[in-house]
Amino acid sequence: MTNRPNNEKKDQRFMVGFWGVRGTVPCPGPHTVRYGGNTSCVEMRLGGQRLIFDAGTGLRALGQEIAKAGPTRCHILMSHTHLDHIAGLPFFMPAYMQDNRFELWNGHLAARKLKLKNVLNELMNEPFFPVPLDIMHSCIAFHDFEAGESLDLYQDVKITTTKLNHPGNATAYRIEYRNKVACYVTDTEHFPDHLDENILALIENADLMIYDATYTPESYPKFVGWGHSTWLEGIKLCRAANVKKLIAFHHDPSHDDAIMDEIAANMAKEMPGSEPAREGLWLEL
Repeated sequence: MTNRPNNEKKDQRFMVGFWGVRGTVPCPGPHTVRYGGNTSCVEMRLGGQRLIFDAGTGLRALGQEIAKAGPTRCHILMSHTHLDHIAGLPFFMPAYMQDNRFELWNGHLAARKLKLKNVLNELMNEPFFPVPLDIMHSCIAFHDFEAGESLDLYQDVKITTTKLNHPGNATAYRIEYRNKVACYVTDTEHFPDHLDENILALIENADLMIYDATYTPESYPKFVGWGHSTWLEGIKLCRAANVKKLIAFHHDPSHDDAIMDEIAANMAKEMPGSEPAREGLWLEL
């Protein structure tokens, strides 16, 4: 863990921060204080450039910080559009401010002849929400690509994608900057008889993998086919692909702090240096 970074242009560090680490549904309360209860939202700062991964309820707190920083331009990369990954977008205050510029990217809808903007329009339309998507003046572009394509969003930043094994599909991302690599790999289910070749190719020699570990190895058999994985499968992938550090992510909302502590201890025994994500954690690569 390191101190929260500033956002100065001269800062060339590769920083990864966690604003929401849960899956399925937010679970705030006294039993989830230390790991957090917000759904998926991860920030990567690449020098003076920012990428946001997913728009779960953790996006609201990130938005409060962005609003303090003045005019901002960045990209929001979606793993997919299940509700727990987009529920924070209507409450992302910087998107309502004229001076900001946000571009949203999605890789799982194009193959199904769907468009990201249309999906989000439904989220922010009556009777579900009182104001339309168009009132978010700073969301200037909605991009649909097919998982497997590469994205060219910033100078000196290479972004590679791949398709994940999830109901309705999802997209994983590999980010390369200044000879460091971080991979965002959620939501996905492993295969019973082999490691996922798409993921292995994406994460090869990465410094960090953020991986869907909704279930424990013991509980997973009850949820086969639900589209999620385990921390132990994440470790297997890391070992096979020579990944330096694993962060378990997308925690089951029923996993309170005590259960998460047990998972953390088991991960540390199996792969020293690996750990579960928690809100407020910052890593420098």
